Amino acid sequence: MSKKVVVVYHSGFGHTARQAEHVFNGVAAVDGVDALRVSVENVDAHWDDLAAADAIIFGAPTYMGSVSAPFKAFMDASSKVWFTQGWKDKLAAGFTNSASQSGDKLNALLQMMVFSGQHAMVWVSLGLPPGNNASTGSVDDLNRIGSYAGAMAQSNADEGAEAMRESDLKTAEHLGRRVAEMALRMG
Repeated sequence: MSKKVVVVYHSGFGHTARQAEHVFNGVAAVDGVDALRVSVENVDAHWDDLAAADAIIFGAPTYMGSVSAPFKAFMDASSKVWFTQGWKDKLAAGFTNSASQSGDKLNALLQMMVFSGQHAMVWVSLGLPPGNNASTGSVDDLNRIGSYAGAMAQSNADEGAEAMRESDLKTAEHLGRRVAEMALRMG
């Protein structure tokens, strides 16, 4: 029986959608795992998919030091699931993007981590050492921003999603693969 991983995300300007696509690709690359990508704008048609998932990977842009308002609305709407503990013991992970190098992305990931904890989910970290943190490092390293909690990406505010750094997208793929592999290991 295959495992199911759902990537649920919000994207304001396309950057986080591109990151979500790469998380999805990482999940889909693992044999024995079915992947689904759902924008929060369409989540009402997918509550059953979330209920059937073995893992849910959350993604949102970081706006003003927090997840975006549409993603927060999804979080609030999940309170019906919380009342029944419908996501208890599912795996969870997260990813985020902002224009600034820091942009308080860690706070957005922590918000997702606490949210998953409230749902009694099990958080999966990125599982990579920090990149680009030595004289021999580069912005082309995986995990170039140095997150442990989840996948972070940085996109210039004056450029579209097509200009995103390949290293950030590969880091997103790594997160998707890691969660899919963990879902298989969890039995």
